Parts: sequence; C-alpha cells; structure tokens
Amino acid sequence: MSRVLESIKLHLTPGNVYRRADLEVWTTAVDRHLQMLTEDGTLKKLGRGLYYAPKETKFGVTPPTEYALVERFLKDDNFLLVSPNAYNSLGLGTTQLYNTTWVYNHKRHGIFNLGGQKFLFKLKSSFPASLSKEYLVIDFLNNLDELAEDSESVIMNLQKNETRFDTDELLKLGMRYGTAATRKKILAMAKEHKNK
Repeated sequence: MSRVLESIKLHLTPGNVYRRADLEVWTTAVDRHLQMLTEDGTLKKLGRGLYYAPKETKFGVTPPTEYALVERFLKDDNFLLVSPNAYNSLGLGTTQLYNTTWVYNHKRHGIFNLGGQKFLFKLKSSFPASLSKEYLVIDFLNNLDELAEDSESVIMNLQKNETRFDTDELLKLGMRYGTAATRKKILAMAKEHKNK
C-alpha cells in the first residue's frame, strides 16, 4: 500500500463525513485514492462528492448523523434541521409520519438524497439556532398547508392546550418567524389569553 494512502487513512476520523475536496490536501490523485479507500471499506460513498469514514461500535457500523451530513454538504453550520414528525410531540392531535427531514438554510433549495436519507432544503431568511416547542408550534402553523393533517382540529387543539406553551415566547417567535397567516393566529391567541 502506498505511503500516500496510509497518510490519508491517518487523517481520517471514524464517524466523520468528508467532501472530495477535503482529501485533496493529502493527495494529487484524489479520485484514484478515493476509489481505493471506498473499495477497501475505509470510506463509504454517501452521494456526489460526499464520503463517510465508518465508525464501528459493538452494534456494528453507525451511520453518520444528519447534522454531519448536512454540514459537510453545505460547507456551513448555519442551518436548522426540522423533522415534521416532531410536530407529533406537541400534543395537538397530529399523528402523520414523514420520511423527509427539512433543512432551513441560506444556500440550497430542493430535495437531496444524502447517505440514503431524503432532505428537503428550504431557503429561509431567518430561523432560530435551535428548536424549542414554541418554535415548533410556529413552524407547524407556517407549514400546515403542506401537511396531511386536519387544519381546523389542530388549531382547535392548540387553542385548548395553549397553557402548555409559553404565550409570550409564542408571540415573540410568531412575530419574528411566522407567515402573515401564522402571525394572525398567534395574535388572536395572545389576545384571547390576555382576556382570560
């Protein structure tokens, strides 16, 4: 085995995702070495230009995290992962299951298959750094038309269960991240809450 190939292997960390360009710093024959590394199992190809250094555990090889996949794909960590399945945790009567993770970001738009997982990249002007249950409510209301849920019953359940959420935070996030329709619903809820 060549010294260059051995040197590349020493730089790879199990569990990390790499772009083709990441390996160019260690070799002038990147495509040939990538082929050799995938053939011997040192790397697994995840998609166009994306590779994974498999991490072995006592349960077998662990797949890369969604975060690691998206971060290397975008070459950026300014994004937010949202699974529509998370809406089911809000207790609003939603039960649908979805097989796509949404990626709110500033760079890409469209559906991409990364490592056998489907990601829908959505361009957003702004989004929070992390998910909270209040932001999930706002996001859910923003996307209600795209989801296979009964809109009216979900809105009624939200109004019945509003005490489970921080109303001030809902209002703040709704004004910042909500669509016009979402802001209207949140303002109406806040007004009703104040009058109670």
